[in-house]
Amino acid sequence: MSTELDPRTREKLSRVSVATLSTALFKRGLRNQTIQDVHPVGRKGRNMVGPAFTLRYIPAREDLNGIEVFKNPEHPQRTAIEACPPGAVLVIDSRKNPRAASAGSILITRLMVRGAAGVVTDGGFRDSPEIAALDMPAYHNRPAAPTNLTLHQALDHNVPIGCGDVAVWPGDVMVGDDEAVIVVPAGIADEIADEAVEMTAFEDFVTEQVVAGKTIIGLYPATNPQTLTDFTAWRARNGR
Repeated sequence: MSTELDPRTREKLSRVSVATLSTALFKRGLRNQTIQDVHPVGRKGRNMVGPAFTLRYIPAREDLNGIEVFKNPEHPQRTAIEACPPGAVLVIDSRKNPRAASAGSILITRLMVRGAAGVVTDGGFRDSPEIAALDMPAYHNRPAAPTNLTLHQALDHNVPIGCGDVAVWPGDVMVGDDEAVIVVPAGIADEIADEAVEMTAFEDFVTEQVVAGKTIIGLYPATNPQTLTDFTAWRARNGR
């Protein structure tokens, strides 16, 4: 997997919303990039941005997935935590099953200490209050107290996965805000970041206009030519 994300692209993606990114991707025909049924464990007031490093679970089989498997230093869940590069986001395929934990606070703390940008699962986390208090964004379906071994068997990492009904390839750019998480294909991340910054500026202008009493007709979308003239002047005044 490549962890080479242009710092300028990372910075741009850090200040745009998942909603705006979803529209930019939709314009390119990508309709299914927002991970479903995943929410912030604790809102951070800042975006999570980083290339995906993946971990895949399959349904547990009791004769192969007892508590003793954690003694194996090459256990895929443990090695994924230690292999996830600094600045990356660990994305976990838990088969959309939050009845058992994808991980707990000790592993997620280790991930944070190693410099990860965040963690996402379409299952659940145990110790969720502790994870919510960490200084690293984390997203899950809901709290899940039972150990992952009861339902999930860690199989491999850094492979293509599905997470919340979205395909995720290693190196895809994950962006999460205080609402949701989206997957930006690595090959178009730079151009999507540029477009989203432009869209955000226009949306901020529109919001000011609406608060001031303007109708949305001709304003949003900008079908009235005066709207773009006013937007250009607004950008000059606000350095946007």
